[in-house]
Amino acid sequence: MLVGMPELIDKPSRIAAAGEPPKLIDEYVGAVNTGNTGISIAHMRSPSGWAEPGQRPEFDEYTVVLRGSLTVEYEGGAMEVSAGQAVHAKAGEWVRYSTPGPEGAEYIAVCVPAFSPAIVHRDE
Repeated sequence: MLVGMPELIDKPSRIAAAGEPPKLIDEYVGAVNTGNTGISIAHMRSPSGWAEPGQRPEFDEYTVVLRGSLTVEYEGGAMEVSAGQAVHAKAGEWVRYSTPGPEGAEYIAVCVPAFSPAIVHRDE
């Protein structure tokens, strides 16, 4: 039996973000930083007033809010996800994320399969 060792991910890759004003995305695991297309794990920091276009992605997205509050719009409504809470947007569902609150938000996003511009399907 071959015994390996855990792989250290030394640092994330900074990814360009959609939406305004700009948010910071640091991908630790995913197509860009590790070449993994099965899952992506990214640390997001969104300023107050940030909003991105709606999207209907081909991936499940699990979001854990660490600080602040994230607004998640979906067909039929919207919800606030606060620090200490999480939300799961299923593949094929329309969602739009924003941080209108005064402190913005800091959160971890996990996408299965990995986030890719080719499968996020943002609104025009």
